[in-house]
Amino acid sequence: MKKFPREQREYVISQIQQYFQEERGEELGHLASEQILDFFLKTIGPIVYNQAVDDCRVLVMDRVNALEDELYTLEQPLTTERGR
Repeated sequence: MKKFPREQREYVISQIQQYFQEERGEELGHLASEQILDFFLKTIGPIVYNQAVDDCRVLVMDRVNALEDELYTLEQPLTTERGR
């Protein structure tokens, strides 16, 4: 998995520390918060990533189907009578 930019990683670590403080009343150090982040990235990261890819796949297929419908409307009708 691609690493977060440092600023984003530090932001998430601070959010983990804040969560533990507010919700559990626990003071969590930087290293412990970083280890929790790494654990969750390794554990649920692929699941979240795969779901995002699947969501994109559905979106792209919907757009392709809509485009295909629009292309059919551009077709010109064929005449069945000779000379017309």
